[in-house]
Amino acid sequence: MAPVTPSLRFEKGLFRQGVTSIVAVDEVGRGALAGPVAVGMVVIDTAVKRIPPGLRDSKLLPEPVREALEPACRRWALHHAVGIASAEEIDTLGIIHCLGLAGARAFTQLQQQGAPVEEATLILDGNHDYLNALLMRPARVVTRIKADRDCASVAAASVIAKVHRDRQMIAHDADYPGYGWAGNKGYSTPEHFAAIDELGPTALHRLTWLKPPTLDLPFDGAAEASAADAAEAALRELELPA
Repeated sequence: MAPVTPSLRFEKGLFRQGVTSIVAVDEVGRGALAGPVAVGMVVIDTAVKRIPPGLRDSKLLPEPVREALEPACRRWALHHAVGIASAEEIDTLGIIHCLGLAGARAFTQLQQQGAPVEEATLILDGNHDYLNALLMRPARVVTRIKADRDCASVAAASVIAKVHRDRQMIAHDADYPGYGWAGNKGYSTPEHFAAIDELGPTALHRLTWLKPPTLDLPFDGAAEASAADAAEAALRELELPA
């Protein structure tokens, strides 16, 4: 079966309802064992032009195709941003909170760019609004299952976020050789599990996601305190109560 080609049908339906700008949102790295989770955002308005040729959900594209398509996605959008939350933050705060944290960081970047986000409608891939709880002020969020497959704006956000995170993991492969991150990008593969068994986890692994016998470490009080400090810092960054 051929991959579904995304369109602007859903976005144009929102424009017909009076929406003037859209922030499309997608996450990548949610299920990885190592590295950050990333949330990509792109902004479009009613003057949006024809979508980049070959655009698909990033998961459906080979890596060379994503790399070639990513610049076109950035040029197509009015604004774009990627926010991340680290493995340490995921261990401390949990993945759902960190999706919101990464999304709030991306949203802040858009605000700093002067993007028209204050009155925008956000299209969020999936069926759960993980974002609003971490924003400084409530946003109008529309969740949509398979939005990364069906909605061109969300597919573009997916490609931008995926390429951004992949490049980070490829760079970290040189810092932590042996885990195969240039290929697996921190996800679960037999090669990755074998490396963890042989070499142990790194500072970029999500320790709470690793199970014995892959991980058998004693309690580290200093590390626990450091993680708690990181959580408080993340909350202060967004001016939320700890």
